[in-house]
Amino acid sequence: MKVLLLGKDGQLGVQLQRSLGTVGWVVALGRESNGATMHADLCKLGALREVLREVRPDLVVNAAAFTAVDRCESEQQLAQAVNAVAPGVVAEEVRKCGGVMVHFSTDYVFDGAGDRPFDEECKTSPLNVYGMTKLEGEERVRSSGCRHLILRTSWLHSPAGNNFVRTVLSVAAQQRVLRVVNDQIGAPTPAGLLADVTAALALRAMRDSSMLGTYHCAAKGETSWFEYATRVVGVAREAGLKVLPAKDAVVPIATGEYASCARRPLNCRLSTRKLESVLGTEFERWEPSVDRTAAHVVAELLNSGEEPR
Repeated sequence: MKVLLLGKDGQLGVQLQRSLGTVGWVVALGRESNGATMHADLCKLGALREVLREVRPDLVVNAAAFTAVDRCESEQQLAQAVNAVAPGVVAEEVRKCGGVMVHFSTDYVFDGAGDRPFDEECKTSPLNVYGMTKLEGEERVRSSGCRHLILRTSWLHSPAGNNFVRTVLSVAAQQRVLRVVNDQIGAPTPAGLLADVTAALALRAMRDSSMLGTYHCAAKGETSWFEYATRVVGVAREAGLKVLPAKDAVVPIATGEYASCARRPLNCRLSTRKLESVLGTEFERWEPSVDRTAAHVVAELLNSGEEPR
């Protein structure tokens, strides 16, 4: 089986290169060529179509996205091009070659109302441009007629790439106080979990079309960004990294006190019962994976002898 991975250099893409090796021969492409004979820039639709027609994959996994939530507000055309238009183009080409497409989406397609986890059938109503463009991407994939899997996730983290863990460690090493939002609730999800689920689910969907559709994939449990940051700082302190002078230097604040361009949903909980039932498993709680990611990043910083920037 031939697998085409788009967005190989992001924190999810790195993990997918590992997990998709169990599915078939992987052609992993990034936005820049970096000397490679082939690359995939989602802003260049003609070239993107040519890549898909040349590779003719059995499975396309699209891990490329414009995920800078605040920048999406000021760069709406770019956000729509990458998050909405390009996935639709990929889906059209996948339909023509008879393959299957995996596309990733986000909890931000919901408005965050209430305090119950959103399941796959809940009404979507995004609050910001990022969520709107990701939802449009979902809709374009569905309307293309291609066989597809859409996996929504939340608060992704991994040792590779930029994420909340690295941001917390950087700020905590340079400031005396770290103010973090305490009223947005969700589940930090390891990229490795999403990558492994993608490989397992894609294999089944290739053989059984009843497995196709939309699923939610997130770690078990729930927390706030404040509690998440507090845990990361705790791991760093135990490992000997110089962060924040006092134990109570992580300070909770309300969303309204945090200056940002984009509105954020307060409830980012995702119900994973459908996916766990299909796979016959129960996902790990969020705490162990956050500890592992934080420990890996801290060890990397300590071994390099450099303070976080």
